[in-house]
Amino acid sequence: MSETFETVLARRTFLKGAAAGVTWLACPARGQAGSALGFSPILLLSQDAVIVADGYSAGVVIRWGDPLTADAPEFDVRNQTPEAQARQFGYNCDFLGFFPLPGADPNAAGLLAVNHETTVGAIMFENYVAANATRRQVDIEMAAMGLSIVEIRRGARGWEYVRGSAFNRRLTMETEMLLTGPAAGHELMKTSYDPSGRRVRGTLHNCAGGKTPWGTVLTAEENFHGFFANRNALPAGEVRSNHERYGVSTGASSRRWELHHDRFNVTREPNEPFRFGWIVEIDPYDPGFVPRKRTALGRTKHEGAATVLAPDGRLVVYSGDDQQFEYVYKFVTRDRYNPSRREANFDLLDDGVLFVARFLSDGSGIWVPLLYGFGPLVPANGFFSQADVLIQTRRAADFLGATRMDRPEDVEANPVNKKVYVSLTNNTQRTAAQIDLANPRANNRHGHILEVTEAGDNSAATRFRWEVFMLCGNPHNPADAPIYFAEFDPYQVSPISNPDKFAFDLQGNLWIATDGQPGAINGNDGLYAVPTEGPERGRVRQFLSAPMQGEVCGPEFTPDNTTLFCAIQHPGNGGALFTRAVSNWPDGAQPPKPSVLAVTKNPGAGSPVIGS
Repeated sequence: MSETFETVLARRTFLKGAAAGVTWLACPARGQAGSALGFSPILLLSQDAVIVADGYSAGVVIRWGDPLTADAPEFDVRNQTPEAQARQFGYNCDFLGFFPLPGADPNAAGLLAVNHETTVGAIMFENYVAANATRRQVDIEMAAMGLSIVEIRRGARGWEYVRGSAFNRRLTMETEMLLTGPAAGHELMKTSYDPSGRRVRGTLHNCAGGKTPWGTVLTAEENFHGFFANRNALPAGEVRSNHERYGVSTGASSRRWELHHDRFNVTREPNEPFRFGWIVEIDPYDPGFVPRKRTALGRTKHEGAATVLAPDGRLVVYSGDDQQFEYVYKFVTRDRYNPSRREANFDLLDDGVLFVARFLSDGSGIWVPLLYGFGPLVPANGFFSQADVLIQTRRAADFLGATRMDRPEDVEANPVNKKVYVSLTNNTQRTAAQIDLANPRANNRHGHILEVTEAGDNSAATRFRWEVFMLCGNPHNPADAPIYFAEFDPYQVSPISNPDKFAFDLQGNLWIATDGQPGAINGNDGLYAVPTEGPERGRVRQFLSAPMQGEVCGPEFTPDNTTLFCAIQHPGNGGALFTRAVSNWPDGAQPPKPSVLAVTKNPGAGSPVIGS
């Protein structure tokens, strides 16, 4: 590498005012980007409670097991059934998408789409042995994952969900879905359940997601690989090598679902894993809508699917592949968004170009197209069609020389300053010989955030500029240097590690949810806010602290920013058992329950806008 990270930062004037010896590097109505935040930060905490900044309150909207449909039974944690769970709110909550209800106050009533990423059997069940889960336990877990659509309303007692609403819906590992786009019908997509390669049961390990301008949900299938077993029992060849690239288990899976369902045993159904790892589109307003897995967006361990309209009306979808040394992607539709007829957009995501990012050492970057016949994506390298390129997205990106990143998670466009922010959560496997300027630290325990400026502020551009917005860590601990929090004194910013999910408020401030702080900086995960422009650019402050071992997910604002929704995933996680988890949240009882929160300003605390 011809330049050090520090010299490049210095050239970009990042280090104005840095102290000698220790280099401290980087971490209302819509209007001026980066307006000052109006709350006092909380401390890094280790309490089994949700703590928010002074002047705010957080209340539970819905929790694991709450009945959704009119015929759903009350939740009984000791007498769960798959049939009941399929009508009750699912387990771990990740992505949140708020959709206003037509004809109602858009800030007081809506539909909430909630991903249920995974399950924690040891906390969910009284007698659970991971290596020998019962058929009943497995089927409950399959019903507890997927997605919930639930109507919520704000009343005198705050936000509550509407039990029995006609909009309420669960999508699970048994929900029928369609495969659409170039990979639909490909030989690798065919199974005994679906010889056509165009229909699939269920969605698996849904992490983050996004919303389209026409009001549909995009839910991202992430770590599907660990649910499939016996890769090494397959004969050597294309199928086995592709499963290896995605990490399908060599022998028994960690969940042992294959003991009860042949679809998770690749010796019985070798193609089943190819049917997961996609972006899934769902219409939250239509309970009968058949979800579509949009294969044109590629197959990875998708962390999210953030959308933005390009100046010419084409839709752009940004996504990270959440694993160490994986890549950052964007998809640009072929056709333009039609704002006058909603249904005209329902197939928009089936045609377009998928790109992967190459971050160059001079601060520029290239979006490289993943197109059959382009460069090395030819039959000599195992690509015989665009479907092959998309099913083998990771391998195609390998051939194109994409930049290997430190766990790219959320990728979101700031609607105020038009820049794109990339969350890189951590990478403790990166060595000193593997660092580059976009991933500048070996043994990266804390993660960092990149800021990308598309050429001409055009999200469909093929060129961009980039810089490091924040290198995370504890600014109060010199052992974590170098870290970057702009030009502020280390004691004017909050410790932050393992950035994960993003949201933007109406002023363009970046809100950051974390995942992994207990093991990185000895404090609970939290929610942070930081201006992206102006005199306080880079001054990050903690707004919310999660309960013990709970990851903060979401976050999501109502249109007027008077409510901030966020999810608490896997409280009490960490190998604990059913009645001996390290958390009692949210009800003061065991086992703990993943839940969705609504945060609002207290009456009399000034403007009701969050963060003002």
